[in-house]
Amino acid sequence: MIPPLARRFLAGETPDAALTHAASVNERNVGAILNLLGEHYDDREAAAADAETYCRLASDIAATDLNACLSVKPTQLGLAIGEACFRDNLETVVAHAAERDVFVWLDMEDHGTTAPTLDAFERHARDHGDVGVCVQANLKRTGTDLERLAGLPGKVRLVKGAYNPPAAVAHTDRECIEARMRENLEFMFREFEDGVALGSHDPDLIALSADLHETYGTPYEIQMLLGVRTQAQYDLAAHHDVYQYAPFGTRWPAYFYRRMTERWENVGFALRALLSG
Repeated sequence: MIPPLARRFLAGETPDAALTHAASVNERNVGAILNLLGEHYDDREAAAADAETYCRLASDIAATDLNACLSVKPTQLGLAIGEACFRDNLETVVAHAAERDVFVWLDMEDHGTTAPTLDAFERHARDHGDVGVCVQANLKRTGTDLERLAGLPGKVRLVKGAYNPPAAVAHTDRECIEARMRENLEFMFREFEDGVALGSHDPDLIALSADLHETYGTPYEIQMLLGVRTQAQYDLAAHHDVYQYAPFGTRWPAYFYRRMTERWENVGFALRALLSG
């Protein structure tokens, strides 16, 4: 049973609940990015089972014509078990989804997974095209990574970063991270042809993206979390492509804890939403 505070950030516990949620936000012109919660698996059967769930979701999305896509975590599909396990499960999901014209995002996890995640994205972007990957502005390597990704098909989502990497590999000052976000966004709008995805609730960054779109003409979308600035998502969807990242499943405690600790203002968003009914 999901407690009320956590429920604000989740699309339910089952695939059917997630699809129902996707349909409800579609009515407000918002797309859904569905993520089955789970990460850091050390069991092959668990990784294969989640890959199968994603395949069924892709089939259901295609059959119902929802404006929805999938987002998978590398360690959920077996990266911690071994490269072969991850490669096989990801190929299963991406190929199945591509046959049904369903887009697949690769989430970015902690800094230790960055290199294999980008390698996997490059491989599948060249083979399938309809894939995306997330990069984190707080990592010092991200500028170089974006230069590598600029020539590939597929989409790239830029976020500030929800993890706490060590200072040796990451910017830790908030103002510095925000400056890197702006610098990275400008590069992406200038160099990326297949589109830019901004993963942020920051009104200033959303406004900057609109300005950069006017300058460079690059297509873009705004991605925001379920449970955070919901009305703003609906308002923005009147003029922009907006997608809501909608996680679901029974493994919600780790996700909820990370959402609450990455930005203390998320606690305020959740509490205000709960108190307002």
